[in-house]
Amino acid sequence: MIQTLKNLLGMGPKTDYKELVAKGAIIIDVRSKGEYQGGHIKGSVNIPLNNLQGHLTKLKKDKPIITCCASGMRSASAKSLLKSHGFDEVYNGGGWMSLNNKLN
Repeated sequence: MIQTLKNLLGMGPKTDYKELVAKGAIIIDVRSKGEYQGGHIKGSVNIPLNNLQGHLTKLKKDKPIITCCASGMRSASAKSLLKSHGFDEVYNGGGWMSLNNKLN
């Protein structure tokens, strides 16, 4: 019960994004094309949130997926969308700059 409460409050176990990437995780940046061109994580894939539904068949369900955007709001929506379509290992990386710092 306490662990569930901690997870809900974002105080659960920390995600090791470096380890996920080492295991072959795909980083999906769900910002617009223009935002992405202004700066992004090296090796990330740009699929704007409003286009994500149409790209689901191109994504592998057996690889971890990390979503990111500008602040973490759109990436949270992307995570929910992916989870609802049977993607089990999906992580909200939050804002791309913060995630980039965690990866370096």
